[in-house]
Order: sequence, then C-alpha cells, then structure tokens
Amino acid sequence: MTESIMSKAATMEIPINSNGDTGTLPEDDSLEQAAKLQWSLDEKVGSSRGTRLILEQEGKQKKTDLQQVMVSGPNLNETSIVSGGYGGTAEGIIPTSSMKGSNMHHSSSSSSMSAEEATRGVAVEKLETMKKWGLNTYKCTKQMISERFGRGSRTVDLELEAQIEVLRDTKRKYENVLRLARALTNHFYNMVQTQHALGDTFADLSQKSPELRDEFGYNAETQKLLCKNGETLLGAINFFVSSINTLVNKTMEDTLMTIKMYENARLEYDAYRSDLEELSLGPRDAVAMARIEAAQQQYQTQKDKYERLRSDVIIKLKFLEENKVKVMHKQLLLFHNAISAYFAGNQQQLEQTLKQFNIKLRPPGADKPSWLEEQ
Repeated sequence: MTESIMSKAATMEIPINSNGDTGTLPEDDSLEQAAKLQWSLDEKVGSSRGTRLILEQEGKQKKTDLQQVMVSGPNLNETSIVSGGYGGTAEGIIPTSSMKGSNMHHSSSSSSMSAEEATRGVAVEKLETMKKWGLNTYKCTKQMISERFGRGSRTVDLELEAQIEVLRDTKRKYENVLRLARALTNHFYNMVQTQHALGDTFADLSQKSPELRDEFGYNAETQKLLCKNGETLLGAINFFVSSINTLVNKTMEDTLMTIKMYENARLEYDAYRSDLEELSLGPRDAVAMARIEAAQQQYQTQKDKYERLRSDVIIKLKFLEENKVKVMHKQLLLFHNAISAYFAGNQQQLEQTLKQFNIKLRPPGADKPSWLEEQ
C-alpha cells in the first residue's frame, strides 16, 4: 500500500497557477495524510521492535549473570572461613557445613558410647552378682548333701543346739495353749450371748405373766448378773490370749528368724571351710596358691559372720527366756484368779483381779455403754 502511494505521488504532475505557485489539489491532502500515516506506522513498528530487542537482551544478560553467580558464587548452605585474608588459597577454606556435621556426629557418637558403657557396666555388675550367688549356692548345696549322706563334717555347738531345740519345742506347746485359749474364748462368748438373750426373755415374761412374775424376775436378774460377770471374765481371757500371741508370734518368732540366719551362716562357713581344706591338700604351684589365698579370705569372712550370728542367738535366747518367765508368771496368775472368782461367784474378787492387772473393759463393736454397764 505504501509503495502504490509513493509511485502515485511520483507520477503526478504539479500544476502551476497564474501566480506561479503550486496549486492545491484534492489529492494533496490525501497524499499528505498517507505520508503521515506511514511515518507513524513506521515509528510504532520500530519502537516496538526496539523495545522487544532491548527486553530480550536484558533477559539474556540477567540469565547469564544468574548462571555466573550460581556457578562461581558462594553456596548459600556453606559459609567459608578463609585463613590468610581475601584471595587466599583453597587450602585455607573450611566449609562450616562439614564442621557442623562432624561436631554433630562426634557428639552423637560420644553420647551413644557413654550410654553403651553405662549399660555394659550394669550388665557386668549383674553378671558378677549372679556368678557369686551361683558359686555360693553350689558350695552350700554340696555341703548340705555331704552332711545328709554323712560324708562331710559339720560344725556343732552342742549347748547352743540344745537351747534351740528347747525353744522350738516350747513354741509348739505355747501355740497349742494359744489355740485352746482362743477356743475357750469363742465358746464362752457364745455362752454369754445366750445368757444375755435368756435374761431378756425372762424379763419380758415377767411383765406378761403376773402369776409367775417373781419367778421370772429372779431368773432374769441371775442371768444378767452372770452375763455381766461373763463379760468381765472375757476381758481377762482376751488379755491372756493377746499376751500369749505376742510372746509366741513376735518374740519367739524373732528369735527363730535369727536362729535361721545363724544356721545358714553355719552352712556357708562349713562349705567354705571344706573348700579350703580340699585346696590345701592339692598342689602348691602359683595358681593353686592364689586360689588358696582367695579361699582363705572367703573362709575368714564367713567365719566372722558365723561367730557374730552365733553371739546374737545366744543373747536373744537369754533375753527370751527372761521375758517368757516374766510374761507367763503374770498371765498365768491372771488366768487363775479370774477363772476362780467367776466360777466361785465372787464378783468383787473378779473385778479386783482386772484392776490388779490394769485391764479396762470395753464392749466390742459399741462406742456407748451396754445395758450391763447401765445397771
């Protein structure tokens, strides 16, 4: 379109008017407008192409700069510590990421090593304890079997063994006394409850039977009195049972526990003594002498333990005998006086017996006084 316009403009004739000036034709305006349009189009096209070229060049330059920065620039995950100033050799550059990794690995490895060492120490300690226990059990079992079959020697203290046997026999007999006293308490309690119910029944019939009022009344008073004296006797018997129970199941039992520890120590002592005697009869080389020395130390330890427990048993047997005589003297006197006063019908002597031994009566299962105490 532009070329046709330009060719047309080149072939047109320019008329000259009477004054010698160029005339203005209708086509002049169109030609001028076409030239202006062509110029504006060229300017817009050129400016758009130039802008696009500039943008493309700037994008390429930025992409090139970014690539250079990524290739030659410092890593964001690493911070270099340069020794020797700027421009130093690569030998002086230490990546901090590697330092962090090595420190973390070192700390984790050290903590794991410390945990493993602690676990190993506990396991070794438990293993040593089990080893000592197993060795001691083996020696004691061997000594026990040897004694039962008559092949091994046994340390015997005849006087102390006799006292221990007397104590065990005494404990069996006192347990029988305690069992019978508890049975008597239960039976007598049931009798007192029956007397109580019978007294209430007689009192009720005395009110409802005018012709037998006096007879029922006498019997009601008698049963109430017997019930009151029975409760007093029950207090004395319960005190007797409680004292015998303490003597048998606490004092004697404590002494028997010490005797049991003494017998175990005696067995261990004989086991290590026999072991030392067997080693002493063997060869006398360096290894054997070391074993004999270790056995001698263990034997001395067991001997000290055996003698200490033997002394404890002797002392406890002595104090037990004194305590037993004192307690039983008091309790047997109480039991005799209370039973005699009750069956003799001496209410005053029965109450005096309880006061003598500082026994205070309290009805079982009731905070307020019973009907007997209210009479």
